Amino acid sequence: MIKAINISKSFGKQKIFDNVNFSVSEGEKIGLIGRNGHGKTTLFKMITGEEHSDEGEIVLPKEYSISSVSQHINFTENSVIEEGCLGLPVHSKDNKWLVEKVLFGLGFTKEDMLRNPGEFSGGYQVRLNLAKALVSEPSMLLLDEPTNYLDIVSIRWLSSFLRQWKGELILITHDRSFMDGVITHILGIHRSKIRKMSGNTEKYYEQILKEEEIHEKTRVNDEKKRKETELFITRFRAKARLAGMVQSRIKALDKSEKMDKLEKIKSLEFSFRYSDTQAKSLLHVKDLKFAYNDNNPLINNLSFSVNKKDRICVIGKNGKGKSTLLKLITQELKPQFGEILFHPAVNLGYYAQTNVINLNEALTIEEELVSVGCERQHARNICGAMMFEGDDALKQIKVLSGGEKSRVMLGKIIASSSNLLLLDEPTNHLDMESCDAFLAAIDDFEGACIIVTHNEIFLHTLAERFIIFQDDGVRAFEGTYQSFLDKIGWDDEEKLNIERNTPNNSSKQETINKKELRKIRADILSRKSKELKPLETQISSLEKQIEENEAQISKINNDIIEASSIEGSGEKIQNLSKELHTLKTSNNELYDELDKVICEFESKSAVFEDELKSIGE
Repeated sequence: MIKAINISKSFGKQKIFDNVNFSVSEGEKIGLIGRNGHGKTTLFKMITGEEHSDEGEIVLPKEYSISSVSQHINFTENSVIEEGCLGLPVHSKDNKWLVEKVLFGLGFTKEDMLRNPGEFSGGYQVRLNLAKALVSEPSMLLLDEPTNYLDIVSIRWLSSFLRQWKGELILITHDRSFMDGVITHILGIHRSKIRKMSGNTEKYYEQILKEEEIHEKTRVNDEKKRKETELFITRFRAKARLAGMVQSRIKALDKSEKMDKLEKIKSLEFSFRYSDTQAKSLLHVKDLKFAYNDNNPLINNLSFSVNKKDRICVIGKNGKGKSTLLKLITQELKPQFGEILFHPAVNLGYYAQTNVINLNEALTIEEELVSVGCERQHARNICGAMMFEGDDALKQIKVLSGGEKSRVMLGKIIASSSNLLLLDEPTNHLDMESCDAFLAAIDDFEGACIIVTHNEIFLHTLAERFIIFQDDGVRAFEGTYQSFLDKIGWDDEEKLNIERNTPNNSSKQETINKKELRKIRADILSRKSKELKPLETQISSLEKQIEENEAQISKINNDIIEASSIEGSGEKIQNLSKELHTLKTSNNELYDELDKVICEFESKSAVFEDELKSIGE
């Protein structure tokens, strides 16, 4: 377990953390969420000792090891496998098979094992650092956006790997489906505070929204009461017979703490401008062929059409041709064979990470938007939507971070109206809330969209057509992403599952016959039911009590608001407030108890699942 005790941290006038406390218990997998710039990476650096808090401390147990993925590339070995083995702890130095398993899962091939690490792209070099962290068997693993350099197969493999991870984990990612598939708890940074709760991202955001709605209603009610009290004091201050009552209310007013209005938090809020067209079909791709090497075409005999309002997702492993396809459509590259035909009314909007090099670093953000033919006031409005409010719009491009430059690129697309969007991994530098806003903007767009993404929430939500790069080929697929997974699936996943079986597991499965397996399985399921059923009952009971309390809390809040509009109801409001405090205290205790029981349930459940997996179930 690690503990953060009364942590405070500021950078200049910006307060990041204000007297926060939290702990991470044994075996917990934590999703760390919060908007960009609110302190997620800073907290990681404080845990590893790279940053220090202004006040408070983070306490680690003795002999507690922490591993994180270094973005710094400094390889010393001559081959990928030798470099990967550097991550193994001393007692596992001979477990070369484990390093191979992880490297295969992250997209390296058998042929890659003996290649020099310096021959690989920056993305694959970061993957190698990730592999070294995963095999190092630390007490705690810190992962900051680990999916940014991974393709969809590797992301799905990593999700499976982390679910089986026995140590503690703290994960930062903009990919909500990936996080929810791995974690047991949320650690949320919100308004310079940190809150921990069991469950997934949806549960956390619902709780925050509910609490802020209650805060605002209570604040409005409190403000109304204060004004009424101040009016009473002003009107009757000179009345001698009411002097005692006036003084009593003055004292009560001085003692009462005024609730502050919650400061509005910047969020990405935007929509893509649509260029109206009567055309039903915007684009035709016919018999397309392209190769960087004539003996190994990336794209061969590909044909598809793009109709108005189509949502087409391009999916597949990295390096197979997804970005190349978009470059062919935008005519950055020319095909060896085939043709790409646009309707004359097509207005194209194109986003790619590599396009940030086309930004003029000497210009301000506002000037960059104006340069695409946008009026200055409209440019300012877009700056605000992209979270560059006020004087931030006057920052020069050269001082922006990678994520900020990506938002400028999105702003340039918004500044120009379009009816066909080409988007190449547009969410890599966005936080989770901004990803949600981006998804909503795409969903609302009246034109068509072709998007390269590994984010499975986007795949499940947006598309009913796909261009799939798989098995050294490319094809179109009509249907949902779930339909693709059910009918075709990712072939590499089956291979990786076979590689994950250790020799001991393989021989065990060969020697135990089906009848014995059924008997063992029945025994495991019987013990599982016996141990987990009481916990399920307890969880259900606690959740029911919490729901009843929440309903009562909501009712009392409404009663307080009603009573506040009636004169002479001070005593009633006071009694309701006491009852409200009692219920909130009770609910906090119930939430703590529920958290403990859920942790126990998940821990025991994981043990039984591992037992079932060990016999091939």
